Amino acid sequence: MPVRPFLLALAIALCIALPASAGELKGTLEQIHDSKMIRLGHLETAVPFSFVDQGVPQGYSVELCKRVVAGLQQQLGLDTLNIAWVPVDQGNRLGMVESGKVDLECGTTSNTLSRQEQVDFSLPIWVDGGSFAVKTDSTINGPADLAGKKVAVLAGTTTESALKTALANSYVNAELIPVKEHVQGLEMVYQNQADAYAADHTVLIGLALAVRQSMKLRLSQAMFSYEPYGLVMRKDDGDFRRGVNRVLAGLYRGGQIKEVYQRWFGKIGEPSPLLAAMFMLNSLPE
Repeated sequence: MPVRPFLLALAIALCIALPASAGELKGTLEQIHDSKMIRLGHLETAVPFSFVDQGVPQGYSVELCKRVVAGLQQQLGLDTLNIAWVPVDQGNRLGMVESGKVDLECGTTSNTLSRQEQVDFSLPIWVDGGSFAVKTDSTINGPADLAGKKVAVLAGTTTESALKTALANSYVNAELIPVKEHVQGLEMVYQNQADAYAADHTVLIGLALAVRQSMKLRLSQAMFSYEPYGLVMRKDDGDFRRGVNRVLAGLYRGGQIKEVYQRWFGKIGEPSPLLAAMFMLNSLPE
């Protein structure tokens, strides 16, 4: 190749590889670049996805967000990128993102068409379904077994709406008791104030492991909903969304997601076929 075309090709390649200059950034990326700070929203009791242990946010979703932060730091060419941890709950998490108090929410938020009217989502980070925690001697396995029963469920969640639909489709009347936290729902079951607690199956596994010394519970295997989790961000910020997705796709494509999975879910075995397929289908090429 002649020298001049070669140098031109090299210059183009370097421009592609180098991070965008501050003047080319906009939206959330510009804010992160200028402040060298990103605000991550986290839940406090959603074991093993997003919880607090000895004052430190931890969990599967939290670790993915930390890896996203490291990737964004590289993309922006920053020497440091600090994290401001912002506690959120099931009721205010979307509003905290929409209002700008949180840049990326790292929890157990299901991507739905109605929520996409308010916020944007990353590539899927998990797939799950609604299930029940009950006492060990309970005969409840699915919605059809809930006639005349009391069921605790987090208020305002997709689990609550999916459970209502499942009960209606099964022509079953049950009393739904709204709660604010997962542990509150489990305690109601253990104290016979509710017959079952409904939540995403994997969340229930983590909760059951966390309380196994104090509460003897079992989980039903039947699922009544489909819950694809994603990291939540403000709407219409395509550059930031692509930056987040570039990191997630790289983790899936390179296999590092297996390390993250094993750290938080190794006790329950290998990823389900559905989850493994999700990782593969979202291993997007550059």
